[in-house]
Amino acid sequence: MIPKLPDRPPNQALADALVPDRPAKGRGAVSNRTGRYEAQERVAVADGWEQAPAPAAAEDDPAPSPRTTVSLDTTRTIIARNDSPDIPFDRSINPYRGCEHGCVYCFARPTHAYLGLSPGLDFETKLLMKPDAAKLLERELRNPRYRCDVMAMGTNTDPYQPVEREHRITRQILEVLNAFNHPVGIVTKSALVMRDIDILSDMARRNLASVGVSVTSLDRDLARVMEPRASTPPRRLAAIAALAAAGIPTSVMVAPIIPALNDSEIERILAAATAAGARSADYVLLRLPLEIKGLFEEWLETHAPLKAKRVLDLVRETRGGQLYDATFGKRMTGTGPFAQLIRNRFKLASRKLGLDRRKLNLDVTKFRAPPGVGDQLSLGL
Repeated sequence: MIPKLPDRPPNQALADALVPDRPAKGRGAVSNRTGRYEAQERVAVADGWEQAPAPAAAEDDPAPSPRTTVSLDTTRTIIARNDSPDIPFDRSINPYRGCEHGCVYCFARPTHAYLGLSPGLDFETKLLMKPDAAKLLERELRNPRYRCDVMAMGTNTDPYQPVEREHRITRQILEVLNAFNHPVGIVTKSALVMRDIDILSDMARRNLASVGVSVTSLDRDLARVMEPRASTPPRRLAAIAALAAAGIPTSVMVAPIIPALNDSEIERILAAATAAGARSADYVLLRLPLEIKGLFEEWLETHAPLKAKRVLDLVRETRGGQLYDATFGKRMTGTGPFAQLIRNRFKLASRKLGLDRRKLNLDVTKFRAPPGVGDQLSLGL
């Protein structure tokens, strides 16, 4: 096995030849770091044959945005299971692998390494879709051994990312869940969720649907570089308002809270979401597992260099001196004085705004498989 290159180039000649990474317009990750399972690491070097840059282009100008490509995922099952003790659901559906929103901190980025792709720019530009998701779901729900519980969507990649406008896989999944009276809980950063208010409101009337909208910052400039292709903060608040007005139980997710970057906005975000109609709130402290550590450090040095050291020092303070601690029960909220301060501020603001009410329990008792093609109808006796 050929080892990867060390973090620092082994000699000055290579160091001088390396082509520096530049942020790409409309993308979150600065680089395309090789995934952890690859035997070799690829780096760009200048060999003297490259074309000279245009005179008007400066070194710190954004690089051209890589084109998004969408491939087929031929998975044979669609419901993913988990037994994590600190996650309030045991099943989920992800219509897409990778996410074009490009959120630099996304904890799903390392999953792209399983595909032989980079958790960096590949994660947000080389997507995979599951066009047979609705058919697979119906087949799994019709299995006599299936036992209903709340289906989670948006727990890994966003079901309403931009490619959903064209492919509509999330909507097809909701149509199946609606037909089976199957409860669903959705988390998204996209105002596109408003497209499906007709289905979600119908389900909500039977206590079968809830939506959480993630609002990370009210600062449009920060949101633009941190979550470049997600809906703007005003559009997310508009989504909360539209969902709530349609009778759909809607919560706000302040996720992630990043020390010294957006933690000062906690109270303002909660107040704005309450005014829009949110009924409850939750938060997650910044998580930096696996390759995300390096990607986030690169992003900080590029977009917030004067804050970078302070942010990382506080992250370590909340993670026992490391950049991440994956211990169940601690990974979502962290530990230590600063993490406790975040926890106290969030709880106090939520209590004042009435967002600390008991979480909604969706109804799992209504689940029924509708008649399939060729099924004999019941005599109703």
